Amino acid sequence: MQATTHSSFMSLALQLAEQGRLTVSPNPMVGCIIVKDDRIVGQGFHQRAGEPHAEIYALREAGTAARGATAYVSLEPCCHYNRTPPCTDALIRAGIKKVYVACLDPNPLVAGKGIEALREAGITVETGMLEAEASRLNEIFFHFMRHKRPFVIAKWAMSLDGKTITHPHDSKNISSSESRHTTHLLRQQVDAILIGARTAIDDNPLLTVRLDAENEKNIKHPVRLILSSRGELPLDLRLFDSSMPAKILLATTDAMKADQHKALRDKNIEVLVLPPDEQGRVDLSSLLDELGKKNITSLLVEGGMTIHESFFRKNLVNKIHVYLAPVIIGAMKQKQLIPYVQFSQIHGDFHFEANYYKEHTCSAE
Repeated sequence: MQATTHSSFMSLALQLAEQGRLTVSPNPMVGCIIVKDDRIVGQGFHQRAGEPHAEIYALREAGTAARGATAYVSLEPCCHYNRTPPCTDALIRAGIKKVYVACLDPNPLVAGKGIEALREAGITVETGMLEAEASRLNEIFFHFMRHKRPFVIAKWAMSLDGKTITHPHDSKNISSSESRHTTHLLRQQVDAILIGARTAIDDNPLLTVRLDAENEKNIKHPVRLILSSRGELPLDLRLFDSSMPAKILLATTDAMKADQHKALRDKNIEVLVLPPDEQGRVDLSSLLDELGKKNITSLLVEGGMTIHESFFRKNLVNKIHVYLAPVIIGAMKQKQLIPYVQFSQIHGDFHFEANYYKEHTCSAE
């Protein structure tokens, strides 16, 4: 079989893995293809944490055709008992002859042991095919396994002139409804979402996931986290509505008053009292450590620019999502839409060109 064919099968395994993006956290996305005589006889992907892994779905579909076949797996097969049995045992029992693995699993419970178990059973194992692509696919999982802290994603929308709000209570209206839909898809992928006290008070958001009917059955609301050094928040915020399905955390410091602490606990809100930084704010490094202990693998920072600047200043951001809307705000209270924006890239710069004024049409006298 040609190397290009091997690569194409692994590429298919990666595409399969991608289908679990909205549902597998805190597990990694994994896809598996089983091939015999140059024909795919089984395929599968990991769909949810606690459910069968990709290899199991692929082996079930392959049935007896798996004996003597080759498996292409986007991540090293697990070799330990957890909520599901080891995939290495299943591959061995099925009679798989050869396994191509895109990248090793950084989980210390696996980390090369899965490959070793397969080789000890007489299975030929090749590693490193499309390794970079496979690592990028599971960047959140890899980061968490290596650092025991959540992967931090900073997200904001802004106008062409760099404004993130038109006026208080209107920041959500800068971007289009389509962009806001992708934000909800992003929320669906992460374990927690963070805002500051100012955003919580001014915007009074829900921070839940709202998707179309096609994806509604897969909705998993992230933990909602408010950052407030003194914890001075109105108790009637929509975030504190006990009927909402998502858990609420408040990260604060010992500057928070005892009566406010008790009032929040009485509303079943978990309060994390963390050390202050040099400015008296919640120490973000300590916060990430605490979230890691809670098995929160990813954090979406949606707060205002003060919150974003704090994360950037501490060098804690791993990825950014920026929505640049074709509008001008300036000192105005209403945004002005700029139609027909042309976009290009000049070396490292992004260049936008548009007609800002209305053209006057010539008419006969």
